[in-house]
Amino acid sequence: MKWEGNRQSDNVEDRRSGGGGAPMLGGRNIGIGTIVIALVGGWVLGVNPLMILGVISGGGGMPATQQQAPPANDTMAKFVSTVLADTEDVWTQIFRQGGATYQDPRLVLFRGAIATACGTGQSAMGPFYCPGDQKVYIDLSFYDQLKNQLGAPGDFAQAYVIAHEVGHHVQNLLGISGQVDQMRGRVSKVEYNKLSVKLELQADCLAGVWAHHADSQRQILEQGDVQEAMNAAAKIGDDALQKAQTGQIVPDSFTHGSSAQRQRWFKTGLQTGSVQSCDTFSASTL
Repeated sequence: MKWEGNRQSDNVEDRRSGGGGAPMLGGRNIGIGTIVIALVGGWVLGVNPLMILGVISGGGGMPATQQQAPPANDTMAKFVSTVLADTEDVWTQIFRQGGATYQDPRLVLFRGAIATACGTGQSAMGPFYCPGDQKVYIDLSFYDQLKNQLGAPGDFAQAYVIAHEVGHHVQNLLGISGQVDQMRGRVSKVEYNKLSVKLELQADCLAGVWAHHADSQRQILEQGDVQEAMNAAAKIGDDALQKAQTGQIVPDSFTHGSSAQRQRWFKTGLQTGSVQSCDTFSASTL
């Protein structure tokens, strides 16, 4: 992936040296049901671990924290800052073309645990997005796990992680994630899991939309990059994770989609570059 020398985002907070790591209760239960996935591995893109941890209770907010930019010599922080900037450029243009204004999310680097507007985040659950503060949270050690434990190496696989979480931010701005969350308790667990799968697959598709436009405008893709992202999508499919951890596959418990589904929807966004093509909720087949 060609990223060095490109613009870096100013919307990155480095909280890896303390500040915000202590557990905290507060915020509304807004996560997507990911209990099964958490139990069988946890290394899933787009997981919101807050509900799983059972630390969310009504009310409360974020304590004030000092925002700090990552050090200039931190290559991995520079990489995610550059990817975030690229998503900002793409989604700003797409929203503008649709007559809307894109609101940039912030990306928070942390270690271990961190207080968020949604409750306590844990690095063990992988990267996640909190609608309550419109921030993407990531412990950069996840990338080592992505490579060494899941078998999904490569810088574009890493970029796919960020783009997927930003996809959740886009869903939040469009009101899609809120509509899904409103169904919690109104439908059965199995039916809600199906809605969760559609939400996650749509975020995969939106990640592909970003890659389509980023490459068209800045030629960021190199040989093998698409394969890296497709491999990552396969490794974090619900069926692959369940089989690896328990030896069993339980489709009714899926919350993110199978490997084939995640690959298919990322590829759909990549090939079309169209947000309209990412309507997983109206699709007859996922």
